[in-house]
Amino acid sequence: MAAQYQAAESQMEKEFTMTKLFTKRFNELEQQLEQIASSKTTSVSQLTGSAGFYVDQNALLNWQIKAKTLLIAVCGESSHQLRSFHAARHVVMGTNYEALIQLRAVFLAVKDDFEGGYLNTLRDLVHAEVFGSELEQAAELLSAGYASAAAVIAGVVLETNVRNLCTDRGIEHGKLDKMNADLTKAGAYNSIQQKRITAMAGIRNAAAHGDTGKFNPSDVKGMIDDVERFLATNLQ
Repeated sequence: MAAQYQAAESQMEKEFTMTKLFTKRFNELEQQLEQIASSKTTSVSQLTGSAGFYVDQNALLNWQIKAKTLLIAVCGESSHQLRSFHAARHVVMGTNYEALIQLRAVFLAVKDDFEGGYLNTLRDLVHAEVFGSELEQAAELLSAGYASAAAVIAGVVLETNVRNLCTDRGIEHGKLDKMNADLTKAGAYNSIQQKRITAMAGIRNAAAHGDTGKFNPSDVKGMIDDVERFLATNLQ
């Protein structure tokens, strides 16, 4: 059972690993963009006859492709952030340096939201994948007769999601019962859901301590179903 618990926690770390990778990529692309901007030169437009700042067009195009890939990953292909990024590329009668300024504004706004935890697309996609597989594993363990291990894994999924809800709402992390109460006070969900989480936590705790007399396989089956419904409500 301890091994199953550790395996569940290990998979939960996937989100944090991916987040670190994308944070690193944001920083790399910000530095690359600043390097392109700093190499600007003055030139006279053949169309308008006026002087303006220009940057290396190939370098800017290369950066745009890489930045677009990152924005798709963290925001989604249909996101308003990506639409804003596309719109920023076009400057009527302007220089490509002016386009760069607009692209930089959009890019840095998305970077700021990502670092502040206001972009949930990536996190929720990872959670849906990880949590789904974990609950499937819990169900398989239960069907194989390992109710305690199944309850522990389902409990890890539940507590991790509750912790992330606290992060979203600026609520301090702590023990599950405290976070559950704080989320209810904050209006994240009602008192009925709070009681369900308390009941699920009770099963998880009993399983973790080997108190098998306090629950049965039907209780664990109901717990897995309740966790799945809770995730369906909150991973949106």
